[in-house]
Amino acid sequence: MVDADFIELDNLEKVFDVRRKAGFWRREKSEVRAVDGISFTVARGEMVGYIGPNGAGKSTTIKMLTGILTPSGGRLRVAGLDPSRERTKLAQRIGVVFGQRTTLWWDLPLRDSYRLAHRMYRIPDARFAENMERCVELLDLAELLEVPVRQLSLGQRMRGDIAAALLHDPEVLYLDEPTIGLDVVSKAKVREFLRDLNAERGTTVLLTTHDLQDIEQLCKRVMVIDHGRLMYDGALTGLHEVGSGVSERMLVVDLERELPPIDLELVRVVKVEGPRQWLAFPSAASAAPIVAAIAASYPLVDLSVREPDIEAVIAKMYADRGVY
Repeated sequence: MVDADFIELDNLEKVFDVRRKAGFWRREKSEVRAVDGISFTVARGEMVGYIGPNGAGKSTTIKMLTGILTPSGGRLRVAGLDPSRERTKLAQRIGVVFGQRTTLWWDLPLRDSYRLAHRMYRIPDARFAENMERCVELLDLAELLEVPVRQLSLGQRMRGDIAAALLHDPEVLYLDEPTIGLDVVSKAKVREFLRDLNAERGTTVLLTTHDLQDIEQLCKRVMVIDHGRLMYDGALTGLHEVGSGVSERMLVVDLERELPPIDLELVRVVKVEGPRQWLAFPSAASAAPIVAAIAASYPLVDLSVREPDIEAVIAKMYADRGVY
């Protein structure tokens, strides 16, 4: 049976009191609603993208989900627990990677940080050894285990942090910018690792990132947050549809030989490189008649349709609401 409400937020709020200087002696008090009535559920085993601009409320939400911050209002449950009231019990069931804030011990070798996690979480020896071996292999950490954390590059430390967050087999993994500072090869390894983790162990993953390729390659569902409120919650494909009125899809066409740019109604030629042409057309338009017209009039070898760039769709959504 699927646990559909494994993570549950009901009208969740977080309000901060901020004092600003309003004169030589006087300060004015105001409220900042970092999270403003958010409601959603995440099923056990889901991988969900949670995205938005800086200051949208993403990190505040994650901090309430982990128990670091106490909500100002609303209801919150993770695995049936109240995070702020049952933080110690919840800590055994979650893993967290907070962007550039490491959980590793700065002056100790990476291996010693893992040994400390072994004792802190009271992980059975056999389970710790198995998880350690798996993480080291899949995240390519073998040559880094004896290196002090302060000597690691940002990308190396991020991989080290991800491993540390998984040694105790958490049911939920919160990831904030997990591929920051990684090169293309390392990013691919981390994404593959997270896919395997979710598929094999059913780990629930909530992912915040500015690298939208992370979302496209890992998540079927995405939530977009703006000024503490949910703008969108649904399938990744649906996010493209939200911006379909202003976005374009791309048709990549391979011809038998180099030819002048394809001339068709609704089609805008973006680039031509030898026999390959990139053609943009409105997202709301059907690709079928365009493909048929190309096949009937040109020596077609192959083609592919690419959906609108998510980043452009989100930027347009924000622009329509005056965020940018």
